[in-house]
Amino acid sequence: MDLYVFATPYRIGWDYYTRAHQHTFEIKSWEEAGEMEYVKLHGVAIFLMPSGMLGTLLSLIDVIPLFSNTIWGQDANLAFLKKHMGASFEKRSQPWASNIRKEDVHSGDFLALSKIRGRWGGFQTLEKWVTGAFAGHTAVCLKDENGTLWVAESGYENKKGEEVIAIVPWDEWWGVALKDDSNPQVALLPLHPDVRARFNESAAWEFARSMYGKPYGYHNMIFSWIDTMSENYPPPLDANLVMAAMSMWTRLQPRYASNMWNEALNKRLGTEVVIINYPAIHFTSYWNRGLRN
Repeated sequence: MDLYVFATPYRIGWDYYTRAHQHTFEIKSWEEAGEMEYVKLHGVAIFLMPSGMLGTLLSLIDVIPLFSNTIWGQDANLAFLKKHMGASFEKRSQPWASNIRKEDVHSGDFLALSKIRGRWGGFQTLEKWVTGAFAGHTAVCLKDENGTLWVAESGYENKKGEEVIAIVPWDEWWGVALKDDSNPQVALLPLHPDVRARFNESAAWEFARSMYGKPYGYHNMIFSWIDTMSENYPPPLDANLVMAAMSMWTRLQPRYASNMWNEALNKRLGTEVVIINYPAIHFTSYWNRGLRN
């Protein structure tokens, strides 16, 4: 049984066939005039899923539970990481939340976070898989001249709903972590005493303040996964299918999609292209303008 995916920047459809024969996939109506014009110029992208119908369904069964904010979802994330990365997690004894004394934390100490349930837990699990990382988010601790403890991190949502680089008081940051119903795993990793002695606290503060309020580093995010022509895609993905999915996502969530890859491509090509319509055409334009070099 062969599974085929049919994609344009406006839709992704699929069908399966059990025997060799002439088959027809019907597009009954265009999403809008732009889709018809796109198909006239570029046609419809067709993908044969190498895992077949059964393999693809099993893959979906493997992935969908990752985004459930339940014990079932948590178990699914742990099983996925063990199966695909060989990663194992040891269950801690109670209490699961430690009381960290602020006086024991120093500038330069590192925070590694890992969510293993819920929407962001599922996303972080897939991110770990494709990048080889074992943490889904990181932050660094800084103490000011008054001994007040702060956390510097990227991805903090401000009052406008923008994700920016922020410097947050420890009590506020730790309180949010404790209330997070996605059950984040937080590891405090102190600097080695020899390294701490060399840590330039004033330079760290100067850099953190210079970055304060700037946008989250979306321009690096996708390239932490995709940094080769064709070797970063776990089956059944490939570069062409990912490009079709990116084009579709651009239409469904244009602001988030723009952050994810428009910003990244503009950064690397020195351009200021805004993708609104026909995203696949523009992506091809990006590619021809030097991305592959």
